Amino acid sequence: MPIALMNGRVLRGTSLVSGQCVLIGEGRIQDILPEEDARCRGLERVDLGGALLLPGFVDVQVNGGGGVLFNDEPSVQAIRQIGRAHRRFGTTGFLPTLISTDLEVVSQAIEATRAALAAGVPGVLGIHIEGPFLSMERKGVHDPAKLRELDDSALGLLTSLGSGRTVVTLAPEVTTPQIIRRLANAGVIVSAGHTNATYAEVTEALRNGLRGFTHLFNAMSQLTSREPGAVGAALEDRASWCGIIADGEHIAPPVLRLALRCKPHERFMLVTDAMPPLGTDIRSFALQGRRITVNGLVCYDEEGRLAGSNTDLATCVRNVIEMLGLPLHEAVYMASLYPAEFLGLAHELGRIEPGYRANLVLADERINVLKTWIDGQPSDP
Repeated sequence: MPIALMNGRVLRGTSLVSGQCVLIGEGRIQDILPEEDARCRGLERVDLGGALLLPGFVDVQVNGGGGVLFNDEPSVQAIRQIGRAHRRFGTTGFLPTLISTDLEVVSQAIEATRAALAAGVPGVLGIHIEGPFLSMERKGVHDPAKLRELDDSALGLLTSLGSGRTVVTLAPEVTTPQIIRRLANAGVIVSAGHTNATYAEVTEALRNGLRGFTHLFNAMSQLTSREPGAVGAALEDRASWCGIIADGEHIAPPVLRLALRCKPHERFMLVTDAMPPLGTDIRSFALQGRRITVNGLVCYDEEGRLAGSNTDLATCVRNVIEMLGLPLHEAVYMASLYPAEFLGLAHELGRIEPGYRANLVLADERINVLKTWIDGQPSDP
C-alpha cells in the first residue's frame, strides 16, 4: 500500500505547491493528488509539517565521506559508508569517485561499484574515474607518479562496469579524439578536467563526445585574451555540463555569476568533490602519502593547494541562493535535475512527478535536511 506524504510544500516546476498528497510505493512516486482526494484516505500518512519537499540531490563527484576515502578502500562497505554520510545532507544519488591511481585499483573500484549496484546499496548510481589520464601541468594534488596517457589498452577497463553510469575525467591532450569517441560510443560519460588543453583541443573533443567539465575553473587552462583555453571552450559550448564546487573557496562568487551568464543554467551542476572528513570531526587525513588538512569547507595539502572539499550538497544549494541570488528552484535543480540530465537519468531522477523514483529530501527554509527517502525508503539525518 502506498504511503501518503502530506502537509508539505512540494517543489513542482518552478513553484512550491501546498495542499498536495505525494503517494510513494514500490520505490516510485505513484501519484500526486489534492490532499482532500478520496484516494489519500485510509493510507499510512507522513505529516511533513509544512517543510519543503524537494527532489533528492545527485552528486557526481564524491571522493569520500564518513571517514572513508574511496581510493584507500575500494569496497562495497566503503561505498555504503560514504553514501550514508552524504545522505544526511540530502544526497540520494552519487558516484563514488576515484582519484588518479594504478589501473589495478581502478579495476577493484569498478568491481566494488558493480557489486554495490547489484546489492542495492542506497544511492549509488555508478562510478566516477577521475584520472589517471590527466595533465601533468594541471595535476593539482593528484599523484604525478600515477598519471599516464590514455590509449587502447585501458578502453576495456573503462567500459567494463556493465550497469549504472561511468564518468571518466580526462585531459583531452593526453589521448586522441578517436579514443574519446570510442568511450562515448560505449556509453561512458567523458568529462574534461585537470587539463592544460588549448581551446582547439577541447572543442575537437566536444565534437567527439566530450560531455562535461569537472570542477569548472579549477585545474584547467584558463580563459585569456588570445587563448580561451578549457574554461573558454566550456563557457562557449551551450550543450555541455559544468560541475561547480559552490563552497565559496574553489570559485569566487563573482566568477560564478559571470559563468552563469554565459550558458543556460541547466548546464551547471553542483558537486562537492568531498573528502573523508565530510560528516565527521576529522580535521586531517592522508591522501597518497600526503597530509591533507581541513579548513572550514575546503581541504588543503601541505603546500597550500586545494585538495577537495569538506562541504555537502545542501550547503552548496544554500550558497548559490545566498551568494549568487538564484531562486530556490534553480538552486535545487542544480543539485538534482541537472546532474541527473548529465548522467542520462532525468527520466527517473531530479523531479517530483508520478513515475519518478521516490528519491526525496525534506528540508527547512535554510535547506537544513530533515529527512530523506531513497527509492521510497525513509531515513532521518
